[in-house]
Amino acid sequence: MVAIEIGAATAAAMSADPIPREARRVLHGLASAWSDVADSRELEVVPLKGAMTNEVFQIKWRTSADDSSAPRKVLVRIYGEGVDLFFDRDDEIRTFEAVSRHGQGPRLLGRFPNGRVEEFIHARTLSASDLRDPDVSALIALKLREFHGLNMPGPKKVLLWDRLRNWLKAAYSLCSSEEAKEFCLDMVEDEITNLENVLSGEDQRVGFCHNDLQYGNIMMDEETRVLTIIDYEYASFNPIAYDLANHFCEMAADYHTETPHILDYSKYPDLQERERFVQNYLSSSGENPDSAEVDNLLQNVEKYVLASHLHWGLWGIISEHVNDIDFDYMEYARQRFQQYWQRKSETFG
Repeated sequence: MVAIEIGAATAAAMSADPIPREARRVLHGLASAWSDVADSRELEVVPLKGAMTNEVFQIKWRTSADDSSAPRKVLVRIYGEGVDLFFDRDDEIRTFEAVSRHGQGPRLLGRFPNGRVEEFIHARTLSASDLRDPDVSALIALKLREFHGLNMPGPKKVLLWDRLRNWLKAAYSLCSSEEAKEFCLDMVEDEITNLENVLSGEDQRVGFCHNDLQYGNIMMDEETRVLTIIDYEYASFNPIAYDLANHFCEMAADYHTETPHILDYSKYPDLQERERFVQNYLSSSGENPDSAEVDNLLQNVEKYVLASHLHWGLWGIISEHVNDIDFDYMEYARQRFQQYWQRKSETFG
């Protein structure tokens, strides 16, 4: 999910009351407990754009008669349609709460039937260009290593391959025979199995992975330069090489253009960038990795790029049929599958 504020004119054109009644009850209860809020029912709703799974809103309350005082803010997330095909919402809530207990993300402030209220992080969301800044990239590598080391509840088993098979079944059940033929879905089961067989034989380091580390899911406090990773809907235990591969793939995207679904793979990081990121990642805990360790992880990352393309290609096909958000999911899926077949021949010959 990516979110930025939209203009007042656009906001006015949207529904007069996009916040569900149940959510307003939660918001009223929160604001009533804050003594500095002037009127708990007098709130401002600011739609945020760029989300590809949920609707997201910033909620503000005036805190005094002085217009210059900082307002109270929270974030309201209204869940998108069809997300139960991608992940279990109860599991995602438990993950959200556990990450928060580790001090790694926003606090959960309240829940309602089709969404939740979260702490508003006072930091800016990164941009696509930030990922190419060597200093910011180094901070991301350090934060990702920290995230991978979180002691999370539940079995610490790799989820990737089961998820791909489940999503393939969902894609088959939703798309037309023409779409299934276009994306060669009858071949994907074997592709998943072949990838699993090849990669499971490698020396794998498994950690708690974000699995969706695009720029919009990383926030930075400009004063302290502290990063916060947000949105854990797809988070699970996986090979850390997969998480790095997915992050590198996201450098091809800019979700805040007129064509947010278009990917530019000329922006995929070159070997020098990838080496720098892996070196920063491995050395972040005080280790001094040798060149063989760096090279081994780099090679695994490049193989897991294929799994990332299958993952988001299937996600795009499913989303096209269950989500009403204004995003060309099918074209996005086409690009990911095209990259899969192209990179497969380059990676394995």
